[in-house]
Amino acid sequence: MVNIIDRRRNPKGKSLANRQRFLRRAKRQVLDAVNEASGRRKVTDVAGGEQITIPADGLHEPSFRKAADRGVHEHVVPGNKEYVVGDTIPRPEGQGSGGGREGSPDGEGEDEFTFAVSRDEFLDLFFEGLELPDLVKRQVKKTEQYTQQRAGYSVSGSPSNLNVERTMRNSLSRRIALRRPKGEDLQALDEEIDRLERSGAEPERLRELIELRRSKQERSRAIPYIDPVDIRYNRFDHVPQPISQAVMFCLMDVSGSMTEDMKDLAKRFFMLLYLFLERRYRHVDIVFIRHTHIAQEVDEDTFFYSRETGGTLVSPALTMMRDIIEDRYPVNDWNIYGAQASDGDNTPADNPATTRLMADGILPLCQYFAYIEVGGGQAFHVPSDLWRAYDRLARGESPLAMRRVQTRGDIFPVFRDLFTPAELKA
Repeated sequence: MVNIIDRRRNPKGKSLANRQRFLRRAKRQVLDAVNEASGRRKVTDVAGGEQITIPADGLHEPSFRKAADRGVHEHVVPGNKEYVVGDTIPRPEGQGSGGGREGSPDGEGEDEFTFAVSRDEFLDLFFEGLELPDLVKRQVKKTEQYTQQRAGYSVSGSPSNLNVERTMRNSLSRRIALRRPKGEDLQALDEEIDRLERSGAEPERLRELIELRRSKQERSRAIPYIDPVDIRYNRFDHVPQPISQAVMFCLMDVSGSMTEDMKDLAKRFFMLLYLFLERRYRHVDIVFIRHTHIAQEVDEDTFFYSRETGGTLVSPALTMMRDIIEDRYPVNDWNIYGAQASDGDNTPADNPATTRLMADGILPLCQYFAYIEVGGGQAFHVPSDLWRAYDRLARGESPLAMRRVQTRGDIFPVFRDLFTPAELKA
């Protein structure tokens, strides 16, 4: 059996199977390259494809080779005009003498392999294995998914749904009720008639049996083995499949204390979160809240691209989130999630109100709440007042998770850490 592997480039999906096989083999290297590429991108380009460069070492296909046994080996070499049987072929000159190409100046190097991943492949690698924590079924909403469920039998339907067992049971019941002659009874009657005809005895008995056979045959033809009234088909109902309802609140600090680099880090995190939710969950509402000293619910474009700024108060954003939950997202029907990005700066007088709102009004309603603190420089390593307040709330069984992001390269690992299921982390 010959296996042909198509190694052409991938025009119009002709080598899709080979491409997917390659991505599975080089998964670890590709994932590292995707992580590195995500740090170089602009916020507006997060969702695009990428030219990926990975080390070529380890990408060669495995092959079987004969073990290098010691001893004398005889080979038939085509085109030989110099040697005869018994001659010893000298070792080639220069072997083992280091006659290869000159190495790199630092003594290290590796071949590289570059290929392009599409947008879908790039996002699949980004979000593979991630999910919203503790997502539970609450209520069927916007039902678009159905599953087929057995719902008894029908007298009409597709031949592929024919229920043979039920059909034969009905046929047997009808034949018994109408006393249709059995095949073995007719056979026994034929044998008896044949015996009497050969013996020539009992002519009256013979005529009776012939008349009885005729009657039974007519009755057998009048009562078919399988009648249309016997046929039954499996019937299926389209039952709505419960879809989990979830809402994600995205809270971003855009006050004057947030530098452009900090805002860039926060936007990168929320852009990944937005793409993740859109790609993995059909019915997840996303609520965008920007805040300075006041909070505003905004649309996607305003959230990511508006350049407004101002003072810093955190409690108005949390108050708005709580009010929106009460008005539009009842806890009994919705899975509530929250993600907040800030540099940790807050007006000192607002910290008690912020802590109280988180402890009493937000965390009890949430399945999961992620706090991302962005920043840079030496001051970043000193816990902010907001970080210390949240840290006290995050202890025990709290749904609050806290992470710090200092550079673009931290975004992807932190994002995966926040949304990787606990069983996969173990």
